Amino acid sequence: MEQTKYSVGLDIGTTKIVAIIGKENEYGKIEILGIGKSKSLGVHRGVVNNITQTIKSIQQAVEEAEANSGLKIGSVVVGIAGQHIRSLQHSDYITRKDSEEVINEEDLDILINQVHKLIMLPGEEIIHVLPQEYKVDGQGEIREPIGMYGGRLEANFHVVVGQVVSIKNVGRCIKSAGLDLGNITLEPLASSDAVLSQEEKEAGVALIDIGGGTTDLAIFKDGIIRHTAVIPFGGGVITEDIKEGCSIIEKQAELLKTRFGSAWPGENRDNEIVSIPGLRGREPKEISLKNLSKIIHARVVEIIEQVYVEIKNYGHEEQKKKLIAGIVLTGGGSQLKHLKQLVEYITGMDTRIGYPNEHLAGDSDEEVASPLYATAVGLLMNAIKNEKKLESIKKKSLASEEFAQTEQEEVEAFAGVDENEYEGKNRMYKERKSVFDKWSEKLKEFLDNAE
Repeated sequence: MEQTKYSVGLDIGTTKIVAIIGKENEYGKIEILGIGKSKSLGVHRGVVNNITQTIKSIQQAVEEAEANSGLKIGSVVVGIAGQHIRSLQHSDYITRKDSEEVINEEDLDILINQVHKLIMLPGEEIIHVLPQEYKVDGQGEIREPIGMYGGRLEANFHVVVGQVVSIKNVGRCIKSAGLDLGNITLEPLASSDAVLSQEEKEAGVALIDIGGGTTDLAIFKDGIIRHTAVIPFGGGVITEDIKEGCSIIEKQAELLKTRFGSAWPGENRDNEIVSIPGLRGREPKEISLKNLSKIIHARVVEIIEQVYVEIKNYGHEEQKKKLIAGIVLTGGGSQLKHLKQLVEYITGMDTRIGYPNEHLAGDSDEEVASPLYATAVGLLMNAIKNEKKLESIKKKSLASEEFAQTEQEEVEAFAGVDENEYEGKNRMYKERKSVFDKWSEKLKEFLDNAE
């Protein structure tokens, strides 16, 4: 029986850690095989600040996912966020040896690798190099240069940078939890894969992922990522404010927020009150829902305004940079009542809530289709994509080995032929050999880059 091919996404969030196992079905949709989640105890605002606690939480989530699916988790794709993440625009070029040969994947890899060698500020490392537009011999606005002729290949890149220490800490937690790190992906990019359609990315859209510790932003236009940002506030600070403002414990504040909270204070009447049991036999506390909404509203406005500053920095008011598809809200924080209306009121942009169900198979659990799991589903999609890439590299590698073996047999067949015949055959095989050499060099470079 053929072993099931499956991939794993691991979302290390500030409030929860989610391990999600899945595979692609014959229709190209994702089938969820198992899911495990645990309370995140060692992460603050998207950054690991307690290695031991984080390892424990990861192991708990992984064990639950394994128990649910009956599968063993080996390699995982992990998301990274936190206020240490920043992005910058960079242009670079290469001069090709032979402008008479068409541009191929190898040329693009050389150019991207060149950007990876950029010198960053001390303690920083490049996480992603995302090509935007290409230029070939001065001709601009090229989306796909492969197959074109040209001597000078130029491109604009969106470069995502993070702190080396934070990235290493995530890697250490994964290894110590007994797992292999397949890849690290920026969380807003993962969420956008899960909840945005290609049409929205073409039209121009801002994805706002409101998590527990951070609010992540990714802006797309013409199908290309244009801007990313991580704002160090999320649903956690709203809970903190309720806790302080109502003098109650965190657990009660979180329940109040999810059950009765609203981002629009005008929604509640003055006489709407909720009673909270007192601690250890103390008198119960009565809290006005209007006051609760005012506390939530103040903090949510602050978060949205910070995100809106980032959208303005991108330059969405320019005609060419207009975000026609508006805003998509996702993440656990997007489930707050009347948040959509408040975002539309502040930004004046069309808004919808993003669910990761578009890419999931029809029989998937409803729970997984919640905005809470947008990042985890996106990371799983990324893991499946990586698996496919490795699969195609392996196939090419096998094909080239077979080619080499056949060639060896043919060379051996030269024994015992006369000189003229040998010359003719030798010329023919030399030509084939040079093609094969080019092929294997290209493959070797591709494999080196994939490491």
